[in-house]
Amino acid sequence: MGRIGLRSVRAHAARFVMSVLAVTLGVAFVTGTFSLRQMLSSTFDEIVGATTTADVYVRPASANSADVTSMSNDTSGGLPLSMVDDLSAVDGVTAAIASISGSVTIVGADGTAVRSTQAPSFAMAYDSRDTSITHVEGRAPTTASEVMLEQYTLESSGLSIGDTTHMVLLGEVSEVTVVGEAFFSAPMAGATIVLLDEATATAAYAPTGTVPTISLYAAAGVTPEALRDRVEALAAPAGAEALTGQAMRDESNKAIAEQLGFVSTFLLVFAVLALFVGAFIIANTFTMQIRHRMREFALLRAVGASPAQVFSSIVVQAAVIGVLGSVLGVLGGLGLVTLVGAVLERLQMTLSSTIPLSTSTVLIGLAVGTLVSIAAAALPARRASLVPPVEAMRDEVTVNERSLRLRALLGSVLIAAGAAAAVVAAIRPTADNADLLLGLGAAGVIVGVLTVGPVVVPAVVRVLAAPAVAWWRPVGRLARGNVVRNPRRAANTAGALTIGMALVGAAAVLAASTTASVSSLVESEINADYVLRTDYPGTIAPQALDEVRALPDVQSAFGFPTTTVLAAVGTTPTDDDGTWVIGVDPAMVGSALTPSKTDGPVADTLAAGGAVVDTSLADDRHWAIGDEITVSAATGERTLTIGALMRSGTIGSGISVSPAVLDELAPPAAQADSNVIITSRPGADLAALRTDLTDIVAPYYVVSVMDSDEFVAGLASQVNQMLTILYALLGLSVVIAVLGIVNTLALSVIERTREIGLLRAVGLGRLQLSGVITVESVLTAVCGTAIGLLTGVGLAAVVPRLYEAQGLSVLAVPVGSLAGMLVLAVVVGALAAVWPAVRAARLPVLDAVTHE
Repeated sequence: MGRIGLRSVRAHAARFVMSVLAVTLGVAFVTGTFSLRQMLSSTFDEIVGATTTADVYVRPASANSADVTSMSNDTSGGLPLSMVDDLSAVDGVTAAIASISGSVTIVGADGTAVRSTQAPSFAMAYDSRDTSITHVEGRAPTTASEVMLEQYTLESSGLSIGDTTHMVLLGEVSEVTVVGEAFFSAPMAGATIVLLDEATATAAYAPTGTVPTISLYAAAGVTPEALRDRVEALAAPAGAEALTGQAMRDESNKAIAEQLGFVSTFLLVFAVLALFVGAFIIANTFTMQIRHRMREFALLRAVGASPAQVFSSIVVQAAVIGVLGSVLGVLGGLGLVTLVGAVLERLQMTLSSTIPLSTSTVLIGLAVGTLVSIAAAALPARRASLVPPVEAMRDEVTVNERSLRLRALLGSVLIAAGAAAAVVAAIRPTADNADLLLGLGAAGVIVGVLTVGPVVVPAVVRVLAAPAVAWWRPVGRLARGNVVRNPRRAANTAGALTIGMALVGAAAVLAASTTASVSSLVESEINADYVLRTDYPGTIAPQALDEVRALPDVQSAFGFPTTTVLAAVGTTPTDDDGTWVIGVDPAMVGSALTPSKTDGPVADTLAAGGAVVDTSLADDRHWAIGDEITVSAATGERTLTIGALMRSGTIGSGISVSPAVLDELAPPAAQADSNVIITSRPGADLAALRTDLTDIVAPYYVVSVMDSDEFVAGLASQVNQMLTILYALLGLSVVIAVLGIVNTLALSVIERTREIGLLRAVGLGRLQLSGVITVESVLTAVCGTAIGLLTGVGLAAVVPRLYEAQGLSVLAVPVGSLAGMLVLAVVVGALAAVWPAVRAARLPVLDAVTHE
């Protein structure tokens, strides 16, 4: 029977190729996901290995790898710079180097800031003893007017050694000369890296005299473990700890792996989605093949084949499809990652040069593709194995379909239960399991919709087909009948699109709701004519802010200087107690800023030197008005009394204090102020004011002047950037779904060859026949899209209620975008019908009529 199965594969090559392609796409996404994750992991492993080259590291005892590998100093504490001399005196230490780094902006040859995707832009102090820098072209910087650039930074900037450019350091612009080029042993993933002389870097990034870590290099013959033990005696009394370089690398790699774990999970969701959609197509393919070959199976039974042998012949075909598709999918996944790497490199985000393809990834791809194919074929194979031998004596073999009542009941129960779970999550958004409940509810609804598909799809198709039936006779009626005739097949084909479009619809609603929520927030909380904005962690120069406030048309200009601290109530803060502290001018409250929710005298508390805590932060940490917060910052510990609570989406979740108190917690150089809201005087010429503001910020390169609409659009663009990635991933599921439509139509043409011949014989023209196939395709595509969008929009409508406290307060349904998706479904359906329609139109009439 295995030989019969293989011969059947050769006899039905077109069906075989379509099924293999479906498996290939699904497996390619799975293996590509694993390989991309490994590539990202290898990139960061190489970065950690290239930058963590010391033998021993000393850091605060409460620190973790995230603190050590961050690109800016944490104002919540650190090691005193004086400790460098003490450590240098330890026997066996040849060099002790303080880690001094922070954000910076370097201007490229084109006069704009050098930026590379979302990678950080930072500067660090250069020390010739640092072995992470393999070699230098030119020379090292020696004054504040000189810089050295990392290899890829110099290349992307368009500058050369000897060129003069500008640098924005802590909001201050200075002219600098590029005097050297530094080479690291690994690509830095697109980060913009500037090296400064030690004095300049220390003044900018260690104004309080503290650093996050100190690197130690051992003398010849001294092991890292021995040096660590010697240093530990000095470090422990100072509240520090010593780790070997290998321990630091392992810890950093572990932290990065945990962060990449979310990315991997996110991508794997779509990999599973692609396989799920692919399984629909494979199952549909085998179901249609088996329906068409029932007489063949009956003949096999009549000549002595057992049900098990018939079943095995079909499973053999599925296994061949699975193995071949999986092999091609593994290769396709490798190509997919190569393509992603090339695209990222064009965006100046250079990843590891090696594309990993581990044995486990290959085995997972082969196993998943093969098992999905076999599982998808199992049910129709069982039905075929039970066909009575007497059916071979008939001209046509009929397949008795089971009633859809049980399926409709089960699907309705799943939809009701899922909807109920989503509603409960919306009613109780603060419950601990609200997110999980919403997720389970959404899964229940989607599975329920797919389950009741054979009942719902025919009804939807009848409605959608009404215009074609009325205006294009007899094409519309024939197409409608062909789709409705087999509800299970129609539902499976449409279901592939339903899954992808449900997620697309939900994403579109969430994006529109986010934009509307931001717009509502700006309108309700901020009273400003213009906003100055720069990318975090950049800061708007204090002198620029002074110039803005001096403009005659400016009534007020308030910033939001921010730093990070450790804060706890009733205990000494630990590393897990990190939070934001925002400087809020008391005069701003009630004038330029109106919080959406307050509890207590906000302005008076700020004026009195107290703390105003965000309501969500207070709820998470069980803080209340009257509690005393112990705050650990760069300047030491300080106690603040909570005098009020407030909720402001503009400020976010954190602790608000007056600018004077913030200056006591952290020096201005350690504060980031990336937004300034400006209110004009009554009667001011806003156009002229904008011109003045633009002139003031122009020398700073990275500061933009925006009105309220532009500010909202800028925030919304960040959401749209994330959605672009989401849509790209969902696009694969849509591609697979389109393949499913093509596959179904092609197999349908084969199955209905005799019927098509009879229609042509009684006068149906080739163009009309092509129209029937096209209308079938469009009806299927639009039906799946419409059901998916309705499902996705319905589920997404619950999310704003669940995350209202986080600022997602407005539900917005982008009707135009959703309508555009329906139009796109018509185009997709028409394109998917091209090959099957041409194939049907070219069938010779006499051959088709006599086809069995």
